[in-house]
Amino acid sequence: MGQQADGPDQAHRRPAGVSDATVEALGKLSEALECVERARGHLYSLHQLIGHADLMLDDAVSLFRSAGHPRLAERIEGDLLGRNVIAGRWTFQIVEDFDDGYYALFRELDRQARDELVDGRRHLYEAEMKERRRSPGRPGHEARPAEG
Repeated sequence: MGQQADGPDQAHRRPAGVSDATVEALGKLSEALECVERARGHLYSLHQLIGHADLMLDDAVSLFRSAGHPRLAERIEGDLLGRNVIAGRWTFQIVEDFDDGYYALFRELDRQARDELVDGRRHLYEAEMKERRRSPGRPGHEARPAEG
């Protein structure tokens, strides 16, 4: 079986005339976007954890009142429950600002670079790395899933 038949599918082959430097630059941009994707996941974790903690404060307030600590319960209820996590914002607003601003621009520029330079193809750097590192013909080293 030849390299063409055994190599990456067409969507993961570099178009004619595309340089190593271009593939490397696109790979680094993609890697940076992957880091941002991970950070976005952490941001959503923050959003959910803070929301859950805020709802748990209802129980804490009730328990402090039942335990005879009404001033502490009132302080938690009045000063902490429902408080902005940063000036003027709850976490949903942070998530929305991030998604609509920085994240949207990052994704747009990644797509623009791929569209302009390699016909929109993704992960060319990784596909070529896979070809360099795998052992063709050995089990578990297939270039792509079996068809059908």
